[in-house]
Parts: sequence; C-alpha cells; structure tokens
Amino acid sequence: MTISSSLNASVAGLAANATRLATISDNIANSSTYGYKRAVTDFYSMVVDSNKGSYSAGGVRTSNQRLIDQGGALVSTSNGTDLAVRGRGMIPVTSMASVNAANGTPEMLLTTTGSFRTDDQGYLTTPSGQVLMGWPALPDGTLPTYPRDTVDGLQPVRINTNQYAGEATTNIDLAVNLPATSTEAGSVAPDEELSVEYFDNLGKSANLAVSFSPSVPASGASNLWTMTLRDSASGGAVVGQYQLQFDDSRASGGTLASVTTISGGAYDPATGQVALTVAGGPLSVNIGMPGDSNGTTQLSDSFAPISISKNGMPAGNLTSVEVDPGGYVHATFDSGIDRVIYQVPLVDVPNVNGLEVMDDQTYRPSPQSGNFFLWNAGDGPTGDIVSFAREESATDVAGELTQLIQTQRAYSSNAKVIQTVDEMLQETTNIKR
Repeated sequence: MTISSSLNASVAGLAANATRLATISDNIANSSTYGYKRAVTDFYSMVVDSNKGSYSAGGVRTSNQRLIDQGGALVSTSNGTDLAVRGRGMIPVTSMASVNAANGTPEMLLTTTGSFRTDDQGYLTTPSGQVLMGWPALPDGTLPTYPRDTVDGLQPVRINTNQYAGEATTNIDLAVNLPATSTEAGSVAPDEELSVEYFDNLGKSANLAVSFSPSVPASGASNLWTMTLRDSASGGAVVGQYQLQFDDSRASGGTLASVTTISGGAYDPATGQVALTVAGGPLSVNIGMPGDSNGTTQLSDSFAPISISKNGMPAGNLTSVEVDPGGYVHATFDSGIDRVIYQVPLVDVPNVNGLEVMDDQTYRPSPQSGNFFLWNAGDGPTGDIVSFAREESATDVAGELTQLIQTQRAYSSNAKVIQTVDEMLQETTNIKR
C-alpha cells in the first residue's frame, strides 16, 4: 500500500536525519579538539520495485565516514615536542597499556598531531596516554637501516632526563707561527711549547703537550724544527715526533716544505694531518699541507698560536629535546653537544580514509586502508614534521551550523509527512462510518 510505504519512508527519513544530527553535534563538540577529523553522513535512496501504475516509497539510508584526509590549520605552541604533520603522512604512536604489557613490539597507532611530554618513566607521552614511537639511533647518533613495511624496529621514544653525554675529540686543527730567527746560526732561543686540551672517550679532559725544538746550524739558517707531542693521559709519553722543514723561497717563504716522521703515525701531505694514538684512541692533528700559509708557518721572530680548534665536548647534562622537520629527535646538553637519539618516521597508506578510527584522534591500519609504509619525513609523498605546533580541529563551525539548520528542516518535513499520512489513514477509517 503506497500510504504505508510513505509512512515507512518518512520514518526512515527521521532516522537518517537523526544520524546526520549526531555527526554534526560530534563535529561541533570537537571544534576545539586538536587533530579532530570531521565526520559526515551521506544519504542514498532505496528503490523498491513496484507494479505498473503504482509506486512504493523505498525510503532513505545513510552511510557515515570520517574524513581523515582533511586537516586543520597548524598553530604554534611553546613546547618543542608538540608535533604536527604538515602535509601527507601520520606520526606512529602506541598506547601506554601496550608499552606496559611488554609482550614484544607495541601495537602501532597513527595520529597527525600530539602534545608529547616526558612522563615519570621518561616516555614522550600525550595527556591521553599515547606514546610517541621512533627508530633508536646508535650511540654515535647514526641510524641503522630499519625495515619500512613493518613495525619491527619501532620503539617507544624514551628520554633519560638525568643522563650525561660526552663526545670524544678525534681531530685537532693546529696552526702556529714559529720564529724564523730561532733556526739561525748562533741562536740560543728555547723550545717553544704549547698545550692543547682534548676530551677522551669518557668525556674527561686530557692534554696534548706540543713542543717545537729549533735546529741551530753552524752557519746560515736551517729552517728546521722538531715537533714532539706528548699525551698527559698516557703519563706524558711521546705519541709522535716529526721534523718540520720550512721553505725559504721567494714564492712560498715561511710555509711547510716537508714533514718527516720520526715516530708516531705518518704525516699525510694531501690532508696535512698526522695520525696519533693517545690513551683514548686515534687522534688526528692537522698541522697544514706543504705550501699552505694557513697551517704551521715560520715567519719573523715571534712564536704565536694562530688558530687552535678541535671537536669533542666534555660530559654535560641534558637540557632539552626537540624534533626537526626530518623527524630526528635531538637531545641537547649544556656542554653544547647535540645528539640524534631517535628518528620518527611518517606512515602513509594508499587510502587514508580507510583507516580504522580509534579514541583520542588515533587510527589503525585496516584492510580498507591498504598496506602501510614508513617514510623519512619530507621524503616520498609525505610532508614534514613541525615541532612547537599543533593541528587544530578540521571542523568548520559555520558550515556545521548551516547543515544543522538544513537537518532540522528536513527532520520537521519528515515529521510533517508522518502527520499527513496519519490524517489520511484516519480519513480512510472514517469511510466505514
């Protein structure tokens, strides 16, 4: 009966608009929720086969979808571990319950933003209990090769806020000027001495004592010096001794002409470095290449250290943690050390809207989303990671309120149809009277 089908269609219309109202109310309620993705309700008609000359109303059905691919605007914050994805890709996280279970690799969830801070165990965690995940770096800050199509290798990012770190010195650049008058006949000039601090593998301070002894000829000038290097960490033992011959020609006067190794590691004229073995391991000292006026020189009548620089840092306390656009987690120490401790990849799937929706603006890969792949941030199809930032809700309140008006009118219209059908059925009942 067509009147009954009209009643059923209107009831279906009430249910459909009630569903749409639920998604609108959810969107408006989360208009201030960071990282929230809009939910939408789509209507589609139902067609019921009917006999020729009559029509039966099929009504309406609904389908709901979360528009995960629609992002909100990024806003700045004051926390270096507030993270947001700028572009495609999602940040891997896991739940604290999964971390505490300690039954293998924690379950990977995905999100586009989060306010991460260290908890009582040092994990970078959001207020809702989502833990940031990344690949751990080696002690020297380099990243091993990890698989990209599996969660194997991903670990909860854990920061030891009380940790110390030191960086061993591996290279010293030494540029001094030696007095040319000291190698002339009759000179009684003393040895020239210099002490250079370096740091060993444990962040302790040690000294490399460098002395330059002139070779005084019977006549004329020798332009020859003996450089001796002693290591304080080895009890003052000699770790290298070299003869430095200087050029006295018009074109290259005062620069190194040649270096002869007496003991210790060989001198490399291509780099200007001598290789030493100190108590903490190998150490390269750059004294300059032959003919280089920026290295060790012999000019005039005074001894002067021109430039002394080295790498390495003493042990220091952790002061801050930040994430760069490439997803590398940097730990900064008060000694000046900046060390990579983790890398946070960006996860991408073929169908972002096919991800399974979870609580707290997190999502889980599903058969509908397709297989995931872990990219370096800023590489491939993914965007980059922005620190000191959060992603706002994707809700447009003005648009939702407009849809709310439309939904209210549609609901009222369906209710009016039900009222009309009721009156028509009443008229039909009255025919019998």
